[in-house]
Amino acid sequence: MVEQSKYKFIYGPVSSWRLGKSLGIDPISSTQKTCTFNCVYCQVGLTESFPTEREIFVSTEELMNEIRSLSEMDLDYITFAGNGEPTLAKNLGEMIRAVKIFRKEKVAVITNASLIDRPDVQEDLLLADLVEAKLDAYSGDSLQKVSRPAPEILWENIVIGLKSFRQAYRGRLVLQIMFVGLNRAHAAEMAKLACEINPDEIEINTPLRVSLVRPLLAGDLEGITKIFRDICGTRIKVRSIYEEKREKSTPMSEGDTQRRRGTENF
Repeated sequence: MVEQSKYKFIYGPVSSWRLGKSLGIDPISSTQKTCTFNCVYCQVGLTESFPTEREIFVSTEELMNEIRSLSEMDLDYITFAGNGEPTLAKNLGEMIRAVKIFRKEKVAVITNASLIDRPDVQEDLLLADLVEAKLDAYSGDSLQKVSRPAPEILWENIVIGLKSFRQAYRGRLVLQIMFVGLNRAHAAEMAKLACEINPDEIEINTPLRVSLVRPLLAGDLEGITKIFRDICGTRIKVRSIYEEKREKSTPMSEGDTQRRRGTENF
């Protein structure tokens, strides 16, 4: 049996204002951050590895050995996220299927949506009960400034991918928008774009974990949230981080969890 402090691929559980009590799965599980973005606000540091092609980083069997060793715990979600972009894992769909056979909880994937225009990525994400996709930019220029993507990643493809995925997906789609100084003045443009994508929910966020970028104040985010609610109406639920109750987490391994989520700043 794997010791709790020695898990390589699973971390948490964490208390999330978005997902309740969630156990994390890192399908990349590299000691270095492996992502398609190098976001200015990233709360786990700068991107060290910048691949855009999918590969198998962790075997499904290795992951399932750890999942099978877990003791019973009360969870709301098992969430694929981790120290980078989870859709880079070529066997993401295989992992989701395996977890669903063995565990009763719903499965979520948190993605930056950089690869969501690719058919194989959409096919894997269709298996999840909830997909939480990032949308921090309103144009190609803002994507370069805020998300700082790998050269192959284009804003237009992200938007096309999100819209086509929404049409096919029968689970719950959530857009998370991280507001910082660089995009705060463009809330209306982003709200219109988000409404066009037509998610089940929009989450307005700002980096409250330790980050190189200052979070927006509660008053600033209140104004942004109002813009989204005015533009989207009652058709799409809009939530804001400052309106939600945030609880401290008690993960199995504090260090492994902080490496993948950053450090709480409250």
